[in-house]
Amino acid sequence: MQRILITGGAGFIGSHLADELLDHGYMVKVLDNLCPQVHGENAKAPEYLSSEVEFVYGDVRDMTAVRKAMQGMDAVFHLAASVGVGQSMYEIAPYTSTNNYGTSILCQCIADGCTIGKLIVASSMSIYGEGSYVDPDGLTVPSAVRSAAQLRAGKWELLTAEGKELRPVPTAEGKQPDLASIYALSKYDQERMCLITGTAYNVPTAALRLFNVFGTRQALSNPYTGVLAIFASRLLNDNAPMIYEDGRQRRDFVSVRDVVRAMRLVLENPDARDDVYNIGSGRSYAIVEVAAMLAGVMEKSIDPLITGKYRVGDIRHCFADISKAQSVLGYTPSIALADGLYELTEWLGDQISVDRVEAANQQLTSRGLTL
Repeated sequence: MQRILITGGAGFIGSHLADELLDHGYMVKVLDNLCPQVHGENAKAPEYLSSEVEFVYGDVRDMTAVRKAMQGMDAVFHLAASVGVGQSMYEIAPYTSTNNYGTSILCQCIADGCTIGKLIVASSMSIYGEGSYVDPDGLTVPSAVRSAAQLRAGKWELLTAEGKELRPVPTAEGKQPDLASIYALSKYDQERMCLITGTAYNVPTAALRLFNVFGTRQALSNPYTGVLAIFASRLLNDNAPMIYEDGRQRRDFVSVRDVVRAMRLVLENPDARDDVYNIGSGRSYAIVEVAAMLAGVMEKSIDPLITGKYRVGDIRHCFADISKAQSVLGYTPSIALADGLYELTEWLGDQISVDRVEAANQQLTSRGLTL
């Protein structure tokens, strides 16, 4: 498989994936509509996108553009998507159009005879909803949720019926999805649509459930991008990172360079098909801890602002069990969070960021999406 199409390939992860594939001898084509929220108004192909990439301007919802882009390709990485839990709760039609309908166009092209050797779709840890938990006796809790009354009272941790605190543990692929946001629903739809189509038309297909990916090239002026990029944008503008709840919620942060290496491993492994894989670091950090780490690396003496509020669609804890990716793909994360933050900070030195976080939070508040 030498000729690879990346939908959404001008973005953060897609451009890094293009570099990874080019470095390993692949020919790469990118299909991207240069969404203004990510790339700015009147955007053109970003300078960081390699000149060796064949760039095609087009929308994944355009059947003609997708069919043309897929012609002659050996494999497709489907990364094109609108990203963000909060925004998805009030931009329901746009998210569904891009993520669900856009994926249906890609799958329709396969059904109509566009022949490819492999399909790999970027899914998300958001489909799990809450991560996995055990009770005080160490027994797995099949489904854990927080009530609205509990959240209004500022009781953030998940509890047993008797009021005892549950303990979060790494989340494996076998956990039942619990779709807590429109974004999560759309990513699950993307994942399942690709896997169903792949099975029906004998196209080896894999879905990668990505955890909190961070690194260079994230859209700093997009208030719905990854949490580290949002924190970086605030700090670059000498503003305090804003954190919901009490900041003790735990997440798995994984370098984009580890993620794109995992993607290449899936492409090259014939056994990686008709299945889903967690791609994370296998470690967890409290959000407030990560905010402090980033501020330290950026040499900013700015403490985070803990809002004490809950955002509809958010979950408390979720971090990855990556044992399946390790055993099947040979995937081992190589970039520690601290090292990745230093790399991110070096890149930030040349960046200009418009801080739109306050405006985004006002949108959520005005629509009753914060408690």
